[in-house]
Amino acid sequence: MRLLILGGTEFVGRAVTEAALAQGWQVTVFHRGRHEAPPGAAVLQGDRTAPEGLAALRTGEWDAVVDTWSWAPSAVRDSARLLAGRAGRYVYVSSASVYTHPKAAGLGEEAPLVEGASDAGDVPYAEAKRGGELAAEESFGADGAVFGRAGLIIGPYENVGRLPWWLSRIARGGPVLAPGPHGLPLQYIDPRDLAAWILHAVEAGLSGPYNLISRSGHATMGELLEACVKVTGSAAELRWTDPEKILAAGVEPWTELPVWVPPGSEYHDTLHRTGVEKAYAAGLRCRPVAETVADTWEWLRSIGGKAPQRPDRPLVRLSPEKEAEVLATS
Repeated sequence: MRLLILGGTEFVGRAVTEAALAQGWQVTVFHRGRHEAPPGAAVLQGDRTAPEGLAALRTGEWDAVVDTWSWAPSAVRDSARLLAGRAGRYVYVSSASVYTHPKAAGLGEEAPLVEGASDAGDVPYAEAKRGGELAAEESFGADGAVFGRAGLIIGPYENVGRLPWWLSRIARGGPVLAPGPHGLPLQYIDPRDLAAWILHAVEAGLSGPYNLISRSGHATMGELLEACVKVTGSAAELRWTDPEKILAAGVEPWTELPVWVPPGSEYHDTLHRTGVEKAYAAGLRCRPVAETVADTWEWLRSIGGKAPQRPDRPLVRLSPEKEAEVLATS
């Protein structure tokens, strides 16, 4: 397979590049040159937001394109138009954010969608991802475009800071504010499992939207944090705390306590109770949480313990001072 990856040097894009290379595919990475591409990939450079920024893509043919773009849909539109007729399939890594909020628990790809436009410029994240889907479909058609609607992604190469924050916090030891309940079901996907499914979709000739995330309860909050304690070898003490006490203390779910949202809230249903059976029927497989946590810790240590941070995403963390205040009253 000849694969073109628009991006391909960070997080999900890097996972796709490495997976394709491991399968012996011919991989071309098109990127801005800010990060090194994985060894073995051919490299084309350009800035999609600049005039003539796609010049390097004016020639060449590929069996499929994988696009991880998260900003102005017009950039997806321009890329898809340029590559139509020279690539067999366009896989756009989208997001579960394209569904209107709040989303009822259990709904799959039939859930209502936000508005989007393929020619839009800078718009909010949800509208940008929906616009990107529409842009891919306009040039490649309903049979040639694949929308991988990823949910929460945690694992090696993470540049958003969720699992790296938990690992770093627990590695420091001491009492750790552990948001309950212990058995709270989670949904997430390891970037390598996302990458494996994308390659499968290319080989199988799939098209249309798929919710790419584990089944709800694939892991629990307790299993996730206990795996962090185990792999770090820390003497951290997980202090399980009721959601009501955490919220009353003014702690923000998801941002100050990454991954966690309180049970029973519309946010938990939206983020951790999504229907995924279509994707599982189409080959999605998700590895155990212990493997994701262990490999992320190994990667984090290999880069000196400080995870990269996307500049367009806010920092996710709970300050030590605020954590101590909550622990003192729980």
